[in-house]
Amino acid sequence: MSVAPAALAEMQSAVLDWYAGNARDLAFRRTTDPWSVLVSEVIAQQTQAARAADAWTRFIDLFPTPNALAAASPATVIRAWRGLGYNRRAVALREAAIAIVEDHGGRVPDSYDGLIRLPGIGPYTARAVLAIAFNRPVAALDTTIRRVLTRAFTGDDDVPPRTFQALADEYVPAGRGATWTHALMDVGAAFCRARDPRCDACPLASHCKFLAAGRPPVAARGRAGSKPFRATTRWLRGRILDRLRDSPDGRWVTFDGPIGTHDVDAVIEALGDLASEGMLEVDDTGTGARLRTER
Repeated sequence: MSVAPAALAEMQSAVLDWYAGNARDLAFRRTTDPWSVLVSEVIAQQTQAARAADAWTRFIDLFPTPNALAAASPATVIRAWRGLGYNRRAVALREAAIAIVEDHGGRVPDSYDGLIRLPGIGPYTARAVLAIAFNRPVAALDTTIRRVLTRAFTGDDDVPPRTFQALADEYVPAGRGATWTHALMDVGAAFCRARDPRCDACPLASHCKFLAAGRPPVAARGRAGSKPFRATTRWLRGRILDRLRDSPDGRWVTFDGPIGTHDVDAVIEALGDLASEGMLEVDDTGTGARLRTER
């Protein structure tokens, strides 16, 4: 699973040399400001890179510092999040901003422990901020980077997570944490794709352990037992929030009928779930709602 030092140096050079001439020009890559990087990583979760870059530009213009986001109302933040989906991320990001202001003097923590304690910040985002904003030699393992490292570097898709993280950290070139993270992302997007990989053109082709072993890359399988109902519930939640985004602050919107294929009981249940997650308020009837306006 480990890579010999000479081979590792060649693989690092192959990735970095290719990236130097082929890097995607994404707006959020033009900064190493820790807050800007943190926001970009939260936005980029489950969002295509180009679309995430556009959304990040708009969002960071509105909330250029943790203090700016912490001072905004939940309603303002949810409106700014429109079109990005997974609206809980917006609420959690605002809560993280509040924690940064109250517990860290308005500065994004520069340690893994400090970052992982922020609301909504998981291991990947914490490591991505450390690598990109602080240039630390840590591997940020999202699906794309994990796929590249598994196929080309370890050649083993059954490595225990903790062991894999330690190996991935060893692969980071000294002093190049930020560039390495972006480069692996782009190699994964351009060549080492889950489906229809372009192995013949990949800069790692001559070093790839999967290819050397005659193992064609296989697309990752979906989670067993996943249910389409969760996606349709997400659709309903999105439609509810869109109606509220279109309503002025403080005005109640009545939900007393079906939305799409969801009957009124499903709508009311979704309102309760959204209220429990801090995204909106529900009136005493259970059918009136508005985005949270208090700070």
